[in-house]
Amino acid sequence: MSRSNSWRALKLRFFGHLAPLAFLALAITPFAGSAFAQFIQKTEGKGPQLGELTTQRWVAGVIVRATGGSCSGIRAYIPIPSDWPEQEVTTLEEDYSPGVKVTFRTVEETVRQMVVEIPYLAHGEEAKALITTEVRRRVILPPPDVSVFTLPDRRKLPRDVLPYLAVSPGIEVTNPKIQSLSRQLLASEGSAWQKVERIYDWVRENVKYQEGEFKGALAALTDKTGDCEEMTSLFIALCRAGGIPARTVWVPNHAYAEFYLVDDEGKGYWFPCQLAGERAFGHINEPRPILQKGDNFRSPTNPRDRKRYLAEQLTGTGGRPQVEFVRRLLAR
Repeated sequence: MSRSNSWRALKLRFFGHLAPLAFLALAITPFAGSAFAQFIQKTEGKGPQLGELTTQRWVAGVIVRATGGSCSGIRAYIPIPSDWPEQEVTTLEEDYSPGVKVTFRTVEETVRQMVVEIPYLAHGEEAKALITTEVRRRVILPPPDVSVFTLPDRRKLPRDVLPYLAVSPGIEVTNPKIQSLSRQLLASEGSAWQKVERIYDWVRENVKYQEGEFKGALAALTDKTGDCEEMTSLFIALCRAGGIPARTVWVPNHAYAEFYLVDDEGKGYWFPCQLAGERAFGHINEPRPILQKGDNFRSPTNPRDRKRYLAEQLTGTGGRPQVEFVRRLLAR
């Protein structure tokens, strides 16, 4: 797991003192029902298959205590699990302090975000907003016949898939070194599945696992070291450079990748692969909840800033609020 600032927020519990911040508006792409719907349809047919079910209960949210004076206009943003083909989420319980307002929004069609508003906290007061969810997640099994898949034609890609060919923070798709290696790996004979697997194997065989601050795909390619974030980013960069859509999948304390291929009838599917840890290509057994998919989001506090991951954030004015972002797995 990387120790980058954006990823620290995924630790199970995080305490910090935040300096006074001016109120900043949340920039969110409006919910697009038709586009989002395709992400929550059940996968079947020629694509990846859904296997054994794991059910977990998670508590997520925020606890804020006003220190160093009163605080006002507090807003907290917390990513929470949402439905995907392999995951279903149900809210079981809500625990909000009086006066706290909680809403839920979908950011750029793939991130579900809990938005907590606390109008005012006097010095020494505490407010909380916690939800308990049941997450039912299934193992993703390989497709029945990998030979039916081909590399996608960019001109025929759905609108919502096209962004996963572009540059993202730390995924330097247009860099000449990444472009050159991608061409080299994809030039050899083989099926589309074998070509993507060749990229996957190259990253696993040539990048040594080493934790540290996030440095991006190009740095991982240059010095041949990185953790799950760098290895995933390099795989994604090499795929995108070769015209294969790919994206990051974020779960608590880990990240893996998905790549996109089409079958012999032109239907597209996302397939998972884990770069760091146990070898898993085209399938994955990951019980932790999916928090978001993608790696290029508008920052909720600065629309001009792009983020690989929308981490927990808090804004407000006055005092020095002590904040605890909660993400806790409940015992069975």
